[in-house]
Amino acid sequence: MAIRMRVHVAGIVQGVGFRPFVYRQAVARGLAGHVRNLGDAGVEIEVEGPSEAVRDFLRALREKAPPLAELSGLKSEELPPRGEAEFRILKSKPGGEGGGTIPPDIAICEPCLADIADRKSRYFGYWATSCTDCGPRFTVIESLPYDRPRTSMRDFPMCEDCRREYEDPLDRRYHAQTIACPACGPRLLYLEGGRELPGDPIDLAAAALKAGKIVAIKGIGGTHLACDATREEVVAELRRRLGRPGQPFALMAPLSLAKKFARCREEDERLLRSPRRPIMVLPKRGEGLAPSVAPGLHTVGFMLPYSGLHHLLFRQVDFPLVMTSANFPGRPMLIENEQILSELAGVADGFLLHDRRIVARCDDSVVRWAGGKPVFLRRSRGWVPQPIALDLGEVPLLALGAELNVTFALYHRGKVFLSQHIGNVEHLETEAFLREAIEHFLAITGAPWPEVVACDLHPGFSTTRLAEELGEEVIRVQHHLAHVAGLAGEHGLSQVVGIAVDGYGYGEDGTAWGGEVILWREGEWRRAGSLLPVPMPGGDLATLRPGRMAASFLLAAGLDPREGGLGERELAVVARQIERGINCPLTSSAGRFLDAVAAWLGICRERTYEGEPAMRLEAAASWGEPAPLEPVIREQGGRLVVDTVALFRELHRLRAGGASVSDVAATAQAALARGLARLAIQVAKGEGVGAVGLTGGAAVNDALATVVREEAERAGFRYVQHERVPPGDGGLSFGQLTQGAYTIAKQDFA
Repeated sequence: MAIRMRVHVAGIVQGVGFRPFVYRQAVARGLAGHVRNLGDAGVEIEVEGPSEAVRDFLRALREKAPPLAELSGLKSEELPPRGEAEFRILKSKPGGEGGGTIPPDIAICEPCLADIADRKSRYFGYWATSCTDCGPRFTVIESLPYDRPRTSMRDFPMCEDCRREYEDPLDRRYHAQTIACPACGPRLLYLEGGRELPGDPIDLAAAALKAGKIVAIKGIGGTHLACDATREEVVAELRRRLGRPGQPFALMAPLSLAKKFARCREEDERLLRSPRRPIMVLPKRGEGLAPSVAPGLHTVGFMLPYSGLHHLLFRQVDFPLVMTSANFPGRPMLIENEQILSELAGVADGFLLHDRRIVARCDDSVVRWAGGKPVFLRRSRGWVPQPIALDLGEVPLLALGAELNVTFALYHRGKVFLSQHIGNVEHLETEAFLREAIEHFLAITGAPWPEVVACDLHPGFSTTRLAEELGEEVIRVQHHLAHVAGLAGEHGLSQVVGIAVDGYGYGEDGTAWGGEVILWREGEWRRAGSLLPVPMPGGDLATLRPGRMAASFLLAAGLDPREGGLGERELAVVARQIERGINCPLTSSAGRFLDAVAAWLGICRERTYEGEPAMRLEAAASWGEPAPLEPVIREQGGRLVVDTVALFRELHRLRAGGASVSDVAATAQAALARGLARLAIQVAKGEGVGAVGLTGGAAVNDALATVVREEAERAGFRYVQHERVPPGDGGLSFGQLTQGAYTIAKQDFA
């Protein structure tokens, strides 16, 4: 018996080959009807035919959707049959092509890889091969609606063969806006010494890498600097030229090769092989990598090849490659050929470039395991601009984050669009990138310019000044409040006791917060607890010279401050600053406590990149066993505090008693986490709150997250941590939006 069904599909269903997928599924089952875009509302399908064939079709929608599609809802209703004989792709409803959600850039799919490897295919050996199931999206789209004239592919008119595939609904390249082949698409070129060399660019780049040269490789969303990751002299030279003495480099290799250098579990493989292709931070395995790849760390970041260019390169290269973003510290990644050649002239020996414009920079995403779940260190390529569904009301909002590791967040019609990694906006080039990226997001989302802008409470941040420039109304949100609000928003909680383990945030009392326990209820909040505030001699200088924090803790604990590693002259200055209270703000920062322990133990006494002392401390702790040290929790100034000075004194006693550096490092992490967890549990019990969560930059530390989770769950509480946004400052703008929406709601109610 024939039936007819109308199906409404919501989610990411535009620009992902969903309509031709529907067409192919319907035609394969002999069904009639149509499919068309509805814009933001999704896709409408009407399908008619034998009842079993129709139901099989509906199962296929759920189970066989294109890899870029994400179905958030599928509703169906039965209609009277019309007796139609064919299935058609109809024109979109008015406005239908201009709405919807743009998908992120996705790794090249297996069928396209097969085309590249097939000598009989017209795509054989072509680096920019893609289809509706893979390739660039976000980084080539200029504005809506998503079609070729509004992308950087408009510079490459289709040849007849590409046009034929583009217009064939049964072809997987039907309406693939990035379709291109060697006859009509973007081309590669290889340069050395300012001139293009004759020959195959991939061959030339591979030969240069084998010879120990550093090669700049322009990819989908930016440029990488690549070299042989097994040759210490080469990696060390890259560090010297870039001015990055210690920050770990990401590596790229096929999975079989990566597994020789990193321990990779089944769940790691699933993430590595996923179409999103993040960098995964994995435990090091064995020898063979250059020590300068990730100095002082027990982990290394690996990603798999994700573009045709990468796969072609690894057909000739049998060693892992350093694949680090081509930018100088704190500045945006380079994307324009002339700028790449000029600014990297003293860094790269060779340049593998292409002539397709990159519309939007997009760094690689970085993921690691913490507390038993994957956590973002950076959410960018593969996820951006995919929105996060969250109802924050009717008012469009923009949030700008803080100063370091900035992302911005845009709210419109029940969706939060979290931007790609922007960087450190203390640099003018990065602030300019932030402005450009905001305008690009508004163009590709169709959102209006928000009148309300949220920012950090710190009065000196560039983003605070920018918020005042851009917004008619500015909402200032305390740094750690934003972290906790974001945690609540991500999990749909109306109340939570959040633990923010962070480096620095401007507190409402003017001190430097960073180890906070915050009671949060539907936008209302209270600083219920913290780490014990201690002097931070030299202010920001203490973040660069962690020996200053070690001296501060040692002095407070009645111990010899010379053990912190400072020279006599600097130590005398520090002592005077603390004694007189000159340029010596108080800080409750978890990051500064971990820095102090790292400096005192001799693990890291000078910071060359953000988070370095704590990361090196974690690496040392990975070899140790924590002692069962009980943290001291007491009341001070009307709130509960974890006495970190007493904790430091106990750590000193352990070390003096013969405990190893690794055991003391492990004990410091575990005791800090246990103290904050127990403080939070005490607050949650007293306030009748059922959830305890962890957030902030140090929440990516697996040891900290695991201890907090175990303590919370043992006490019968629901434990939450970030899963869809980074817990550090890369997710701060998401929390600012959440808190800002509650602030607006209270204003409207008033």
